[in-house]
Amino acid sequence: MSATGGFFAPAGAGGGAAHNKPNTATAGTAAAKHKKRFRRRFGRDLGDFDRTLSAFYAGGKRHLESGNNVTLKTMGFTPARPSLHIFIVVAATFLGFLGIGAILPVLGPHVRRDLGESDVVLGVAIGIFSVVALTGRLLSGPVTDKHGRKYSYRTGLALCSLAGFAYVLPFGIWAVFAGRILQGIGEAFLFTGAAAWVIDLGGEDRQARSLGWLSSGIWGGISVGPVIGQALGSYEAAAWMLALTPLPAIIGLRYVPENCTPAPTRERKSWIPAGSLRPGLILGFVNVHYPAIAGFLVLHVTHNGFAGGGTAIALYACTILFSRFFLGGLPDRLHPAITYYAGMAMMFAGLLLTAYAPNATVALFAAALIGLGFSFPWPSIAATVLRRAHPAERASAIGGVSAFVDGFVGISSFLTGKIAHNYGYPSMYLFASAGILVSSALAYGYLKDPQPAAAVDAAATAGSGEDAREAV
Repeated sequence: MSATGGFFAPAGAGGGAAHNKPNTATAGTAAAKHKKRFRRRFGRDLGDFDRTLSAFYAGGKRHLESGNNVTLKTMGFTPARPSLHIFIVVAATFLGFLGIGAILPVLGPHVRRDLGESDVVLGVAIGIFSVVALTGRLLSGPVTDKHGRKYSYRTGLALCSLAGFAYVLPFGIWAVFAGRILQGIGEAFLFTGAAAWVIDLGGEDRQARSLGWLSSGIWGGISVGPVIGQALGSYEAAAWMLALTPLPAIIGLRYVPENCTPAPTRERKSWIPAGSLRPGLILGFVNVHYPAIAGFLVLHVTHNGFAGGGTAIALYACTILFSRFFLGGLPDRLHPAITYYAGMAMMFAGLLLTAYAPNATVALFAAALIGLGFSFPWPSIAATVLRRAHPAERASAIGGVSAFVDGFVGISSFLTGKIAHNYGYPSMYLFASAGILVSSALAYGYLKDPQPAAAVDAAATAGSGEDAREAV
């Protein structure tokens, strides 16, 4: 049976009008029908099955009589998980980020060579994306909570497609600026809508796994996109790819249900979403390492006289891609503090090894170790944020946390360059390892006793809005 219909559906949700009132007669007769069907088909004693099925339907009957809006779990039976729908969302995310990544390797040469602009103008064209994306995340969260996940997600994909068309307009550098602005806003809405949607589809007890799968789609697009963009060989071809790749994703999302009914909105007391400040700082300090890897790892490895700097970056990205897909659900089964600090330990060791790698083999191992460690902080913290967030503010909370990450990456990009210029390449990785220590200290109290989602939902249902909000 579907998770959104039949006897698995919660009362009053996804099962049609029949779920608005108890249907005890159906629950009382369905067990006998199933017994006859199985005896006729298998022709053997099904006593154990009878007892289990009877207990299952008895639990369903109690559920219908009580009218509780809870998920039915009796005798180990749970509703079928719509994993296919999650994979459609992940595949659509991959297509969205595929176009975003494709434009990166050809943007700089186009601005400098084709348009004849300066390095300063190129820096503005690159940096404006991060500024707009940061602002867009703060806007996309409330929009997603109010108008729904599909609305926000498809809006993001449409804006990314429009960015591709804007890039090829005959307006010189202003076309580039317009494309970067549309792309930044689109990426913010795309990510926030997708993150909230996969959480709804995956269920409360599989939040980290769902976020891990989504991250695999993002990193897959970011990793493969630049390779394709470079292979296309021209700025115009990459721009058309960005314009066209979101379109099949928009069409495919038509077949994914949105089962989330927006909760009543609550008054915002701050422009920073509730519950996002501390986890935003935690993940922000984790991401201080990213500019040192993406921007300087090749230079650092080459400066040490080794080959394979590009291979190290590819190994870092591929490790994140596969470990988030296959191991991203660990925070659902283990305490998030365990997975978070395990990731922190691996990142810290990998950064120190990178700073003082004696040969190329150690450098490659260190890059993979950093990537493996980096796979765990995001699902560990984000799943905790979602468990603590008020139902009406979950997308806003994720958007706020992501905005902090964007801000830290932007600031650390500037600081990393300054540190490398003044103190040498190894100092960048020591700086990044210091960020790991700060993040670990901030996370200690936050992850010590994560509040379960059931407590938040119960408080919200009871009308305890302020009690349900996680204090920062």
